[in-house]
Amino acid sequence: MNRSAAGRLLRRHPGVLLAVLSTATFMTTLDVFIVNVGLRPIGEALHRGSLADLSWILNAYAIVFAALLVPAGRLADRYGVKGVFVLGLAVFGLGSLGAAFSGDLWLLVALRCVQAVGAAAIMPTSLGLILTGMPAERVQRSIQIWAVSGSLGASAGPTLGGLLVEASWRWIFIVNVPIALTALAVAALVAPDPRHNTETRIPDLVGGAFLMIGTGALTLALVEGPNWGWGSASTVGAFVVAVFGVTLTVFRASRASSPVIDLTLFRDPTFTWANIGSFVLSLAFGLQLLGLVLWMQEGWGWSAIRTGLAISPGPIMVSLTSLGLRRWTSKLPSGAVAALGGVALGAGAVLIATLLTVDHHYAGEVLPGWMLCGAGVGLSTPALVGSATRGLGRHQTSTGSAIVQMNRQIGLTLGVAVLVVIVGSSRVDAGDLHHFMSAWWWSAGFSLAGAATCLPLLRRNRRAANTTAAKTVTTPVRADR
Repeated sequence: MNRSAAGRLLRRHPGVLLAVLSTATFMTTLDVFIVNVGLRPIGEALHRGSLADLSWILNAYAIVFAALLVPAGRLADRYGVKGVFVLGLAVFGLGSLGAAFSGDLWLLVALRCVQAVGAAAIMPTSLGLILTGMPAERVQRSIQIWAVSGSLGASAGPTLGGLLVEASWRWIFIVNVPIALTALAVAALVAPDPRHNTETRIPDLVGGAFLMIGTGALTLALVEGPNWGWGSASTVGAFVVAVFGVTLTVFRASRASSPVIDLTLFRDPTFTWANIGSFVLSLAFGLQLLGLVLWMQEGWGWSAIRTGLAISPGPIMVSLTSLGLRRWTSKLPSGAVAALGGVALGAGAVLIATLLTVDHHYAGEVLPGWMLCGAGVGLSTPALVGSATRGLGRHQTSTGSAIVQMNRQIGLTLGVAVLVVIVGSSRVDAGDLHHFMSAWWWSAGFSLAGAATCLPLLRRNRRAANTTAAKTVTTPVRADR
């Protein structure tokens, strides 16, 4: 198929491009969580019993993924969104294939880093291709579907992981290969190739290095703080490096001719508040998801597959709420929808904290609250992503969306760290119920705080609506004159 034929196909069936981009986003987000329920089987197969060692299978991916999101988005905006997206799919597929056949723990950790490099290239460019490649009248709905696919990946990770582990832990990684190859082939044919900037200067590599060091050190401190001790020299040192890295990144961005992060993005209060809200609500959700998995497996003694299936109503509610209620939510300001989602996320946490016991009463104790949490994610995530990206220029699409995704990833990681601090890093049992209940109360507090950060978006939406109405009224008056 030549380029002109591919262009005609995209114009006739833009859903093909959206399906590819949403699938790629689902796959990369899924890989953040799918390994959770498979750590023990991997350790048994690779003859590694230390949970501290096995945790690096999760931590390495989280650190590299969060650190590279913004630099990858910046490079895509400079040199071509499509090229970076396709390259990311190829790297992710190769990393997954290598991980599936790895026979050593630390080789597996290294290949997880390769996966994270590919994922960091896929996430911002997939949204960038939606903003630049979809018909204008379908952009907002496409953003909503794209955001839901990412949330589904995060929520469905333990579910699919539990199912795949029953066959072999290697299937956790093998499943990515055909998905990545199919998405790569279709994207190469139908994805547009917008060139936002013909400038050939390389983005500020020094600023990019500072950003990676700062973000990586922060993520490292968050995921390893419970094991090292929050007051240990290693943890404090990592936080100090993170502060210096972020400070030097901002310093470079304010002076470089081609900065990695365009600081002018944060002059828009909508972009800033949407990022804050996304960070706080992601923190609450990260705490809830791993907390529920841990309680079912350790507190109730459930198997990986039973835990995974019990998690599945949450992802189902994400899609049902976001897409099924779009007819009504599309008529509301995005700030109101996001705030409502935060309240639902908090209400679900309160229900679980109130009802949870050591008895295996899943339907009465967990299911109602967990479905409400899923509904909250389905409402808040698309609304916040849409608010953050709506005002971006075409040359800022990948960079801006990368910042949103980085904040979400760091929020999820911090949520896991908060959970470990509350529950403890050692193996737990049914006697630790009060710790888990405390974790759910904390998640409720974070959820309501996240809902509050969405209120400034509501005021901005009202101001924008008033401006639009004023223009509508005054324009015909000038014409009559």
